[in-house]
Amino acid sequence: MISPLDAPPGTPRSSGAHPLFEVLDRAGRGEFPDADGAVRILGQPNARDCGVIAFTAHSVVFADVDPAWARGLLPEDDLSAPLNPPFLSALEERTGRRVNNVDILVVAGPLPGPPPVPLTEITDPDHPRVRRAERHRDGVRVWRADGGIVLLGRGVAGRWEIAVEVDPGHRGRGLGTRLARAGRHLLGEGRVVWAQIAPGNAASVRTFLAAGFTPVGAEALLCSPSED
Repeated sequence: MISPLDAPPGTPRSSGAHPLFEVLDRAGRGEFPDADGAVRILGQPNARDCGVIAFTAHSVVFADVDPAWARGLLPEDDLSAPLNPPFLSALEERTGRRVNNVDILVVAGPLPGPPPVPLTEITDPDHPRVRRAERHRDGVRVWRADGGIVLLGRGVAGRWEIAVEVDPGHRGRGLGTRLARAGRHLLGEGRVVWAQIAPGNAASVRTFLAAGFTPVGAEALLCSPSED
């Protein structure tokens, strides 16, 4: 089981946390920002996390840029502008980063009992999947199943994030759904877990929906050259 001690030092968990953490914490519990057409512009919660999150008629830009500069690029009558190419391209140029993708954001709460598939934790810090995940997350833990893996770690603004991978020879058998559900069993009471999914990856979208995840918004992260 994941315990609070697995959170890396400095992970925000209190009412004094970064505003983005508070937005995500409430949204994970079903308390979404008002659908008021507003765009909130915040500084980055840390040196790694930079991007845009769009909820229903409410967006949050988290980037270390001049708010007046950013607002000057966002038409007030275009709710989609924060995630559209013109604004994202301007952010890329301003920050020296690149947009990784525009993903669907889904979230789910914990489930009781053991995972629905046998898992063995990968404890080797040099394992390729662990090293790749640590470029984007803190406190990464990875478990191996017969035919796939599931990982959990602290991602954007300290939220818990999940990713699953299914080996080619095991696809089309529901393993991805069982792995995504397994991550919910590994969470621990009182937590929620987020996943970012490329919209064109319909198989992955179906997997997470079948595992009980709920779509709540969209996200574009801007990666630094060191994260490529």
